[in-house]
Amino acid sequence: MNFRHVYIKIELDYCERRKTDGKFTEYSFFQVEPGPQIQAKDILEIVYKALKEKGYNPVNQIVGYIMSGDPTYITSYNGARSLIMKVERDELVEEMLKAYISNNSWES
Repeated sequence: MNFRHVYIKIELDYCERRKTDGKFTEYSFFQVEPGPQIQAKDILEIVYKALKEKGYNPVNQIVGYIMSGDPTYITSYNGARSLIMKVERDELVEEMLKAYISNNSWES
């Protein structure tokens, strides 16, 4: 599994290391391991199912999101909106094109 390091700065008012703007500040750094990465194809499947369950036309809604970048095209049901915003729109197009090419046997 691939982990990247994320550093978080925390200000503590009670420390006496450095005084800035009348506050005593200490800077602490922590390593945080992000959760597992979800792939674009899995996100598309989850979003498609969520849109379908809510009675929307999934194709129209996903195309609307990809063309405009407006996340309100995607329902927040089952976390679909927050999931789709984790992946770049061009990656979604790339994933759909790969699936289309694969399903139509264009690859040699």
